[in-house]
Amino acid sequence: MPRHPTVRLSALVAVVAVLVSACGSESDDAGSTASTGPTAVTVGVIPIVDVAPIYLGIKQGFFSAEGLNVSLQTAQGGAAIVPAVMSGQYQFGFSNATSLLLADSKGLPLKVVSSGVASTGEPGKDFGAVIVKADSPIKSAADLAGKRVAVNTLKNINTTTVNEVVRQAGGDPATISYVELPFPDIVSAVAKGDVDAGQVVEPFLTIATGQGDRQVVSNYAGTDPNLTIGMYFTSKEYAAKNPKVVAGFTAAMNKSMEYATAHPDEARAILSTYTKIDATVQQNLVLPKWPTTVDRDSVQLLTDLGTKDGLFSKQPDLDGLLP
Repeated sequence: MPRHPTVRLSALVAVVAVLVSACGSESDDAGSTASTGPTAVTVGVIPIVDVAPIYLGIKQGFFSAEGLNVSLQTAQGGAAIVPAVMSGQYQFGFSNATSLLLADSKGLPLKVVSSGVASTGEPGKDFGAVIVKADSPIKSAADLAGKRVAVNTLKNINTTTVNEVVRQAGGDPATISYVELPFPDIVSAVAKGDVDAGQVVEPFLTIATGQGDRQVVSNYAGTDPNLTIGMYFTSKEYAAKNPKVVAGFTAAMNKSMEYATAHPDEARAILSTYTKIDATVQQNLVLPKWPTTVDRDSVQLLTDLGTKDGLFSKQPDLDGLLP
């Protein structure tokens, strides 16, 4: 994820232009269907709980049944995945919704091909929340006003959703001082008192509460109970030239998310194949929802909140971006 979206997305546009130029027509060949055998596609993912369904789907053979031979490449965030998809290095990628809206507002021709992950919709039982130390005077979302709050990325989905729940509670989000830290460092920063609070997702939420921290507010569920948080995407060029591959990928992803939802124990178990989550945390963490459809209204809400927070220099085009 970009550490400063405005600067990094500008750089990203330039990087994509260079990559596309350098690759030329090679992107047409990447992921193309061989005359015999399955189509090889590479998918950029982030090694987090959110993407468990695609690992399960590969294991269950949902992608091979669609004639796809999927290779997964892990990246720290969408900042690396988006240009790789645009250049044709990856045919598909996973990113949070606001990062895709930011990319669209910068003119990057992306197309969402399936839903990815969503809030559970249950405050206090979601996979993302704001935490504080047990003895913190912060008791509610409104109390976050005027405080130092750690997030993994400035001016992205976690700042806009925290701003929204603070606003709903009657606080002024403009008075929050956001501090950018990687998720693994937020829990310790809260414990040391370097920040007053921190927004974390699983497994860090379960790790934090296991150490005695308190949840103040579920920023995703509090923003919208059906909040779409992450989605899978490709480039518009690849989608136009490879409609059958995209249709097969979407069908396999939908089967994968249905399977993960129906088999939560298997979803937890597969985490150990691509993360280093402690076994106890793995069993206790809150799994997100994996719906097979994008909740357009919630993506529109993220667009509206991002606009209110000054994230976009140009209004994102949801009709062009979403399925």
